[in-house]
Amino acid sequence: MMTRSLAFCVLLASSLAAAQGKPLEDRKAITYNEIERGLFFGVSAGFWGTINPPAGAMSAQYFSPGQAALVEIGFDIGERVSPALFFLATSNRMGSDYTGTVRTCGAGGARDCTSGESPQAVRSGDFGSIAPGVGARIRIAGFKDSQEVTRTWFYARVGGAFVVYQPAALISQPDVLLFAGPGLEYFTRLRHFSIGVDANFNFGALTQSVGFSVLPFVRYAGF
Repeated sequence: MMTRSLAFCVLLASSLAAAQGKPLEDRKAITYNEIERGLFFGVSAGFWGTINPPAGAMSAQYFSPGQAALVEIGFDIGERVSPALFFLATSNRMGSDYTGTVRTCGAGGARDCTSGESPQAVRSGDFGSIAPGVGARIRIAGFKDSQEVTRTWFYARVGGAFVVYQPAALISQPDVLLFAGPGLEYFTRLRHFSIGVDANFNFGALTQSVGFSVLPFVRYAGF
């Protein structure tokens, strides 16, 4: 019995000695990206002004202040290029003297007007639009913070969209929106979130209307 106990103690001591002889590996630390990139979702809302709204020869035409809201989904290609699909909705204020582009004298519209008869406006006042489109932010210059992380970027934004005006009885013609302008984006210490503002020049290629917008945004990246 004593022999078995002695053998067990010897084996146990040998095992402990062998275990102590092996260096213990440190647990690998979990690291996180200071800024998450990849698939992103963003929302914007702000000012949307139109200098010369679409108008016929018999309608008043003047600067129209308004609002816009936009949602977008896209993907970061590296840290400098971020293409995205978006959906834009706008609303513009106009007076009752703005009668848009649609006029009618009969079932056939203005072409049915008889000699000396003036076509009558169907609607007047405010108008809006909805526009699906595609755009991209191209980051040009970045600035590092105290931790040597590039969080602040100046960029250029370009894109286009297909526009449908509302109500159709006021502006029946669709439009093609082209836009470009500078922007500023700051990547927060929350990793996934960035905030910024777009300042764009807007051009309606079919209606020849022009305007500008200032749209603050928030973005979540790294799904």
